[in-house]
Order: sequence, then structure tokens, then C-alpha cells
Amino acid sequence: MGIFAKVSNKVLLIINILVVFFFLLACVAAYINPSDWPILYIFNLGFPFLLLFVLFFLGWWLFVKRRWALISGMAILIGGGAITNFFAFHLEKTFRQEKKAGHIRIATWNVARFVEMVINNNKGSQTRYKMLDQIRSVNADILCFQEFSSSINPDWYNNIVAISKGLGYPYYYYSHDWEGDRLFNGSIIFSRFPIADTGIVRYPRPTLPEALLFVDIKKNKQHFRIYTTHLQSNQFRKEDISKIEALKKAKGNIIGNAFYIFTKLRTAIQHRSIQADMISDILKNSPSPTIFCGDLNDVPNSYTYHTIRGSMQDAYLNKGFGIGRTYNSLSPTLRIDYVFADHNFAIDQIRRVTTNYSDHYMVVCDLKLQPED
Repeated sequence: MGIFAKVSNKVLLIINILVVFFFLLACVAAYINPSDWPILYIFNLGFPFLLLFVLFFLGWWLFVKRRWALISGMAILIGGGAITNFFAFHLEKTFRQEKKAGHIRIATWNVARFVEMVINNNKGSQTRYKMLDQIRSVNADILCFQEFSSSINPDWYNNIVAISKGLGYPYYYYSHDWEGDRLFNGSIIFSRFPIADTGIVRYPRPTLPEALLFVDIKKNKQHFRIYTTHLQSNQFRKEDISKIEALKKAKGNIIGNAFYIFTKLRTAIQHRSIQADMISDILKNSPSPTIFCGDLNDVPNSYTYHTIRGSMQDAYLNKGFGIGRTYNSLSPTLRIDYVFADHNFAIDQIRRVTTNYSDHYMVVCDLKLQPED
């Protein structure tokens, strides 16, 4: 081996060690409250790319210097849990439109206020009408929506009436997170089954005025509880997205833009960590078989995900394949919308409806509540 090759391999080895170090930081970050170490969140977001580099070095050293492949190989073994949270390994089957007998179909979706809030007589993009048609077509028994707006102003859409009466979901519970000019916004649960009880827990300020809400569902002789929520977003505006795109291309004021974006991320993740701790305590004390659906605004290798999921089943990991992206902007690696179920439920199938009406994809899941022993 020539001097150049030896030097090149030594440089690659150093890079490999650094990549593995950052990869392992990303793996352990899920267990560390980001309020203590906010910088670790950057490694959460970078996890998919760090994993790709680890796999690259594993393959490279297998051909060049096998004993050095142990560095990446050991990292993959240590980070196996983080990898299986990030990537689902079940070959996807065609989603059956017809539900099996005794199964419950749930759809969760951040509807982005249905994009069109002012009545436009079906002109323009018709996005809202397409979204309502999509909701109708999935034929879910229970709908969990985040960023749901509705109004009693005659010039604005009343989406509660459109869904409860127009689509046949007579039972619902709405969080009414904020109001203005007879316009309401928040999270909502619609059901075709009777609702026996409801509840809401509001998050402390200075987080956004949002809440965790639940309904107790009565289906024949079975009772179960469904929670939904929308956690603190990163509050990225158009100008922030422009800064992120500039960073991707290494253009503009790189240091200034990076610091600005990190500051916004730090604030959001610290708020989400508070919300996640609250939700975890509530879910652990749920008195009934429990399903949690929502927009966590966080990735599967985050403290938020790890804390809220706990020992519950992640429906996508159980029945999906791949990364399972649910946010259709910024990066193809962002799965931030989830369906969790405790072990009283058997998960049958799951589907992402990858239309671009909202900035999130709808997630549809069929489950069955197991009979009591």
C-alpha cells in the first residue's frame, strides 16, 4: 500500500471515529432531557444522515481493512434500538379498505386549519373540499385532528358541522385552544361511537395555548380511551424556511442563520420536553385501554417520542416499512405524526395518505381491542 493510500485511510479512520461518536450521541439523546443539553437535539435531527455515514464506513472497511469495520459494526449494534425506532422493517401490504369485523379504524391528521378558512364558493384551489373528500374516503371510525379550525362567522367555514353532520361523526370533543372573531382553533376528536366521558389538560405557558384532550369511547360492551394533541411547533415562518434552505446550500450568513435557527429549535424542544413529561405521567395513569394519536413535532429518536411512547406500541413500527415520513417539507426523514397503542390492542394495518393538501400526511390505522381475560 502506497503512502497516499495509508494517509487517506488514516484520515478516513479519524472521520469514521468522529461520525460514530456523533451517531452514538444521537442514539443516547432520546434519554436526556433537552432542557439540560439542547445541543443534542441537532444530533437527533441528523440521525438518518449519521446512520448513512456509519453504514458507508462499514462497507468501505469491509473491502479495505476489515478489522476497522468493527468500529461501525459495534456502533450499529449499540444503536440498534434507535435504528429500529427510526426505520420500520415490515414489508408493507396493500391497505384493505374494508375493515375486519370488530376492528377500529383511526385517522390522525394535522389539517393545517384546512388551508382555506374563508368561504370561497369552491373557487381557487378547492383544497378544503379535497381534504373533506379524503376524510370521507378513508372511512375511519374515529378522527383525531390537530390545527383544526372552525368558525360560527357566516363568512367562514364551520368545519365542525361539515364533519359531524356532513360526514356522519355525531360525537366530538374540541379543545378550543384559542379563539378570535368567532374563529376557533385546536385539536379535536370525532367519533361514530358514543363518547362516555371527556377531559382536557392545558399546557403551561409560555408554551403555545394548546392541550392534551381525551375521550372515553363506548363500542358495544367495550370501553377505551383516545388521547390526541399537538405539541409545541418550531414556529418556522417563511423567512425561517429561507434561512434553512440557504444553510442547506451553504449560502448567505451561515453562522448567523445557524445560530438563529438553533435558538428557535432550542426554545421549541424545551417546551416540548415539559409537555412530554406531562403526557407521560397522564398516559401511565390511564384507567382504560389507551390509544394516543398526535402531531409531536418531533422525530423518533427524540426525548419527546421516547418519553411519550414509553412501553406503548408504535403502530407504524409494527406494520409499516421504511422511514414513514409524515411531514412533507424540509426533509424526507421527518416522521412526526404517530399512533401509539397500549398492549390491550392488536395492530392490524397502517397507511400514510401521501397527498399534499396539508403540510402533514394523514395516518390511518386499524386496531382491535383484545377481549379481557
